[in-house]
Amino acid sequence: MIELGHFAAILALCLSALQGMQGLRGRRGPAGMLALMAFGAMVVSFATLIWAFVRSDFSLALVANNSHTLKPFLYKVAGTWGNHEGSMALWCLVTLGFGAAGALLLKTPERPSFDARALGVQGLVAAGSLAYLLFASSPFLRLVDPPLQGASLNPLLQDPALALHPPMLYLGYVGYSFVFALAAAGLIENSVDRVWAKTVRSWAMAAFVPLSAGITLGAIWAYYELGWGGWWFWDPVENASLMPWLIGAALMHSLIVTEKRGGFAVWSVLLAVLAFCFSILGAFLVRSGILTSVHAFAVDPTRGLVLLIGLLIYGGLALGLFAVRAPLLKGGPPWAALSREGALMGNNLVLIVATATVLLGTLFPLIAEGFGRQMSVGEPYFRLTFVPIMCVALVALPVVQAWSWGRVDLSAIWKWAAAFAGICLVFAALGVGLMDIPLFAALGLALGAWLICGSLWELKRRAVTWPRLSRLPLRVWGMTLAHIGLGVFVIGAVVETSQRYETTLDMALGDSTRVAGWTVTLEDMRTVEGPNWFSDRATLTARRGGQSVRMQPEKRYYPAARMPTTETAIHKSPSGDLYLALGDRRVVDGQVRWTFRAYFNPLIDLVFGGVALMALGGLISVLPRRLALARKRATETEALPAGEPAE
Repeated sequence: MIELGHFAAILALCLSALQGMQGLRGRRGPAGMLALMAFGAMVVSFATLIWAFVRSDFSLALVANNSHTLKPFLYKVAGTWGNHEGSMALWCLVTLGFGAAGALLLKTPERPSFDARALGVQGLVAAGSLAYLLFASSPFLRLVDPPLQGASLNPLLQDPALALHPPMLYLGYVGYSFVFALAAAGLIENSVDRVWAKTVRSWAMAAFVPLSAGITLGAIWAYYELGWGGWWFWDPVENASLMPWLIGAALMHSLIVTEKRGGFAVWSVLLAVLAFCFSILGAFLVRSGILTSVHAFAVDPTRGLVLLIGLLIYGGLALGLFAVRAPLLKGGPPWAALSREGALMGNNLVLIVATATVLLGTLFPLIAEGFGRQMSVGEPYFRLTFVPIMCVALVALPVVQAWSWGRVDLSAIWKWAAAFAGICLVFAALGVGLMDIPLFAALGLALGAWLICGSLWELKRRAVTWPRLSRLPLRVWGMTLAHIGLGVFVIGAVVETSQRYETTLDMALGDSTRVAGWTVTLEDMRTVEGPNWFSDRATLTARRGGQSVRMQPEKRYYPAARMPTTETAIHKSPSGDLYLALGDRRVVDGQVRWTFRAYFNPLIDLVFGGVALMALGGLISVLPRRLALARKRATETEALPAGEPAE
């Protein structure tokens, strides 16, 4: 089976290379067929790896290093991609999957050569990924003397959220490779216009939605698995996924102008290229071993060098193609700064600057180390730089989304200014008074409410009358839901960050203490054995008013991996999460005591829920066009006078 999988991967490499050659020659039919065949071969290859993990075939080095017979079935399967080699195999599978999806769904009858060249570029990208997999990071290496047991998967990765996190993240990362393929085809064909933008926007959204879901799953995992109590830590690997997300958001807004007005063609292509480059950069940062992170795959420097060479080659070719072909593109109509086009360009520039800020904060420690200095960049840097930059865009969002194309009439700007000032004054008064929170936190809540109210107002403005709300296009509903989600996210982030309560508890059996209005009592401490771990499990009772809840944080140890993990206990309530993490055991004056980290995280579910709404809004925006068409026809039929037939 393993040799079959190895052969299938080699076959996929050959087919992808042929796909690239046939596609660049403009042969749509052969390129599409080769894309489907390459994907089929890689499915077989990846299935053999899963089979090896499920059967605990320790003759395969990948299984011996990342699995164990006592591991639950779900994590045996997830172990396939819970390591460097297996995750690269998944990367290749998704890359080839996008090529196959393009072969089936990308159909532009008037531009068959465009479709062919997009498939050709995707084939070359897939061939490069497969070449790295097979020659620098092969998952098919055999062991001469297989061990009786494996080393097991990293215990931190034995979690349902982390089982789903890489596939979702790769759908986003690799999705931008196909967006780049479409951009490259447009450059080669000199056909970057409204039709191109409409095509690219669907694929860009298809990458943006799973990337959002993948980032959210990673944040949720870090929240309850690592015992740190927060939702975002500005970890270098977290930043590696945030940067293409920001570029992707800029790309989607730029494509709106290209689709509606024919403008920003060169800019949209550049953003598509940058989204691809930042996705490759993310893979390099995670897998090169140059970053220290709990999320990173620590690999040897040789593989890191190969990744760096690949980044330079593909990134250089992408930017080089843009530099050569972009001057030949047709310019769109002129646009004014005070217009919807100008507002969307401003949005793009803010997102680009925010991305550059994150990039600098992520790479600066590496740059400083190159000059012989040890420096770290943490949350304070990002709060002082990234947050103010994004606030500028968020304040302007409800105003500029109501602007018209061409040129805007500023006579109503004072009404918007008065509305924003009024919301800020109300929340400032409530914040320093009734809510008793810092002024800046109150203004942050005002910003979140501003975004939600502005989104609802824009929905009403587009509908004109309330009965017409149901007739609005799905695209409008998706945009509204995404912007509302952004407002919900801002409110949750502001409240959780400014009002979080945290403390360290030192308790013996029977001790009680107060945590954010809760009385917490340590009732029991015992050792518990699981399928492939054992743990110290604390049982605590938390009481508030007439409510009593039982919480059981653990500190697990995995003998096979020789690694401890923290299993937090979280009690959710409408006001927030009571969060307990078990620390160390110690003896004080002959008495056994345990340390706990306790947090109360108010409204933290709004953080994750807001991102989920943004992803859902994007998903609604890319629903099949035939659904929107059917809805339009139904609306037209309802509007016809009685007895008059529909066309």
